[in-house]
Amino acid sequence: MSSDVEKVPGTRVTVLFNARKCIHSRHCVLGDPRVFVPNVDGQWIHPDAASVEAVVEIAHNCPSGAIAYERTDGGAQEAPPTVNVVRVRENGPLAFHAEMYLYGGGSALRATLCRCGASKSKPFCDTSHVAAGFTASGEMPTQESPALAVRNGPLEVIPVENGPLHVKGNLEVVTGTGRTVQRVTECWLCRCGSSANKPFCDGTHRKIGFTAEGLAPRRK
Repeated sequence: MSSDVEKVPGTRVTVLFNARKCIHSRHCVLGDPRVFVPNVDGQWIHPDAASVEAVVEIAHNCPSGAIAYERTDGGAQEAPPTVNVVRVRENGPLAFHAEMYLYGGGSALRATLCRCGASKSKPFCDTSHVAAGFTASGEMPTQESPALAVRNGPLEVIPVENGPLHVKGNLEVVTGTGRTVQRVTECWLCRCGSSANKPFCDGTHRKIGFTAEGLAPRRK
């Protein structure tokens, strides 16, 4: 297990916390401050302080996937969504909810990925967009696109070296208010922060000399 992951067992459920993914959205401490105790020294996660169902609900509400769980009471583990979506946050990151494999981050059902270009924890968001003063609408114009025959299934998210996120699989691109603006089976999403066609890449990363680790792009 990654050294970024803290694993805290309870009697009925084990809570996993991945510090690298965390964007400090505070859904956990607001969900139940008895389970996730803020501003304390030492142990801050207490899985037995609430019901298993309450812990599970808090994990499902964590947009970054930093909070996850493993039920040990025989209950169902977290299941992939019936619709793969990426939500474009206003002036913020790309929030994925899908059965995804993220190169550089492993398998996940939820993740918030940098689109401002400033994160020090790429491909994940680390809230650097706030200090950078990143501005980008989360309410893009709707583009006509046919309904997907299949709306879920495996999704590959590939950070391209010095370039965008190459996404392969069924995906609905959704605004912050929940409006679907595009349905795709493959797309390239901006992560340099400078595309004129956000959230999609328009090649600006090459003009501005954007640098970020990732898989080398295929050469034709």
